[in-house]
Amino acid sequence: MQAKPDNKEIDGDYSNVSLRLLDPSDIDDVMVWVTDDKVSKYCSWDTYTSKDEAMSLIVDVVVPHPWFRAICLKGRPIGAILVTPNKGNESCRAEVGYHLASKYWGKGIATRVVELMASTIFIE
Repeated sequence: MQAKPDNKEIDGDYSNVSLRLLDPSDIDDVMVWVTDDKVSKYCSWDTYTSKDEAMSLIVDVVVPHPWFRAICLKGRPIGAILVTPNKGNESCRAEVGYHLASKYWGKGIATRVVELMASTIFIE
């Protein structure tokens, strides 16, 4: 029977995960997860098929969004996280959504970035 990996080892490998603004120059990295059917299966958008579509997303949706951040590993985007405030009677609440390149699933990265985003959003 094989032992489970030590969580400290996993955390160490991904301890340099950070959040930053996503920029149009990140298009090649963004294409990795927006063209992945495994990722889009769990998202409200269909798999992207062209760089032009993805660039429109970045320019028209991502850049103007006040709480949309790239999830970065060693400075390169591997996904994104956003917070969207609710409206009306629910305006004191918000929804958190994230996309992560499938090769990084199951490594604790999403948990880490939700913690990072929560600490950031309550300051702003």
